[in-house]
Amino acid sequence: MTAGGAGTLDRDKLFAARLQAALARPYLATALFALHTVESRQVPTMAVDRHWRCYVAPGFVDRTPVEELAGVWVHEVSHLLRDHHGRSDRVARERGLTGRAERLRMNIAADCEINDDVYGDGLVRPEGTVEPATLDLPEGELMEDYLRQFGLGPRTQDLAWLDCGSGADGLEREWDLGPDGGHGLSEQERDAVRFRVAQGITGRPGSASKGWRRWAEEAFHPPQPWRQLLGAALRSAVSGSGAGEDYTYGRPSRRSAGVPGAVLPSLRRRPPRVSVVVDTSGSVSDTELGTALLEVAAISRAVGGRRDLVTVLSCDAATRVVHPLCRAEGIVLLGGGGTDLRAGFAKALRSQPRPDVIVALTDGQTPWPSAPPPCRTVVGLFDRPGRRRWDEDEAEYVPDTPPAWARTVVIGSAAS
Repeated sequence: MTAGGAGTLDRDKLFAARLQAALARPYLATALFALHTVESRQVPTMAVDRHWRCYVAPGFVDRTPVEELAGVWVHEVSHLLRDHHGRSDRVARERGLTGRAERLRMNIAADCEINDDVYGDGLVRPEGTVEPATLDLPEGELMEDYLRQFGLGPRTQDLAWLDCGSGADGLEREWDLGPDGGHGLSEQERDAVRFRVAQGITGRPGSASKGWRRWAEEAFHPPQPWRQLLGAALRSAVSGSGAGEDYTYGRPSRRSAGVPGAVLPSLRRRPPRVSVVVDTSGSVSDTELGTALLEVAAISRAVGGRRDLVTVLSCDAATRVVHPLCRAEGIVLLGGGGTDLRAGFAKALRSQPRPDVIVALTDGQTPWPSAPPPCRTVVGLFDRPGRRRWDEDEAEYVPDTPPAWARTVVIGSAAS
């Protein structure tokens, strides 16, 4: 793609390209048709703002074939769906990146994230497309990863014209209509579009690329510090001595050679069994229960995806049904009364085979077992910023803090 353009915008050609893009990538159709087109002679090619307006240079449309324009449509809407503007703002704050040069680097890195798997299968790669190979970078990484691997220099000097707009790097342009301009989408409308696209991808996962499937999985639940800590705590628990270990005669011990006539079993590691106790008492909100189901899915991934080794117990004052983990969405969390997770711990320990790790997801308004369980324990504590923690029926009740023998992670705290 090259810069420049004058004349009147050929909307018929532009919209024919959008239709071709939607036919090639039907799961993006909702997003493509949600963009509002704005004719602009200030943009080099096509650009987007964070309010889902697409600014288009008439001359660029005139000299670009419909097949390539279709690819540009998908490219620009990809910036918005993947929240490159919000992610760029966060990276700028965290790493102290300021100025237009750094925003250009972010635009280049965002393009590398998109372009390594967006073309082909009905979409023609536009001329001048920036991709990881352009900068000798590996494919399949995220914008934040690419930013660490290159700087502006000889390899990027031909990319100074690149400008996908504030929707790609977060820096407002002089041509932006701003939040109060016409035909912008509200935050709720933008979320609705993302949700519809994510639904389309997850509903037919074989039709989308790996990058889009990854995006759909995390569209509304991006990796958070507390989830990383929870996963690390769980991995630490299951990798310790004694966890996930058992004796087997399938491979006799080498010590058998020293005991003639006897076959000794060997000690081998097996995948750990995890019981997740979810607090479903009345003090836990529906939002927190939804978060608990997300953490159950994360726990399954932390133990290698063996969902048959994860069980879920919903628990208030009495422990309810124990569910083997098939899909987190299929688990019914029953409860609504008072809280006593001791019942959940007791039932988890009575199960056969016994778990190697117990994970308790709770708001903390519960008594705890008086003695540590005979297995490792991780507590995911729902964060309650600005809220006092007590039982509404007992004004003087102050809950015990999680015991010292449990590894505690606050779920939902940005400071985690």
